[in-house]
Amino acid sequence: MMYEEEQALVKALINKEESAFRAAIKAYQPSMLHLANSIAGEKIGDEVVQEAWFSVIKALPRFEGRSSLKTWILRIVANEAKTRLRKENRSISLEAMTADDPDLVDRFSDRGHWIKGREPTAWGADSPEALLTSDELRDCLELVIAALPELQGATLRLREQQGYSLNEICNILEVSESNVRVLLHRARNRLFTTIEHFENTGECCAT
Repeated sequence: MMYEEEQALVKALINKEESAFRAAIKAYQPSMLHLANSIAGEKIGDEVVQEAWFSVIKALPRFEGRSSLKTWILRIVANEAKTRLRKENRSISLEAMTADDPDLVDRFSDRGHWIKGREPTAWGADSPEALLTSDELRDCLELVIAALPELQGATLRLREQQGYSLNEICNILEVSESNVRVLLHRARNRLFTTIEHFENTGECCAT
């Protein structure tokens, strides 16, 4: 990015400098779209990002730098996405978003450990690494991630695909760290079940 200092970029954006807008879009747009798609779905993800940019520009004079600019922008994207879901009459409670997978609920203790006798089956001839090189499995996992409850999918993508810390995810999604841990734990478990099923049967259990 041509603006090495974040404060310089913020000032330039407030001053409506065209070069600043180009730099910000180049730096932040991919992550914004990724998050919007994760929460609201690809059909309206672009619209969510567009609305988020309007909100970002409007709110920039109030940006206090308590988090990074990127984290602050992504929080706005997340809020826009949740607002859009409510407008689409598809908003659901956090409890529903973190609901237990019936295939997993009896496999873990309240501390998240495997229950004796419910441990994962042993891997076969194919290692997890070899399995994950399969185009068919990768496509299956994408279907599973897309079908996760909104916050679970967003948390998984932010953590595993974009490398955000738990604290950053808390700030972006505006949920507690305990909820982030629950969301991430359940999303990972759903993927594990999918890989386990694929290794045993060669079939996708995305639905």
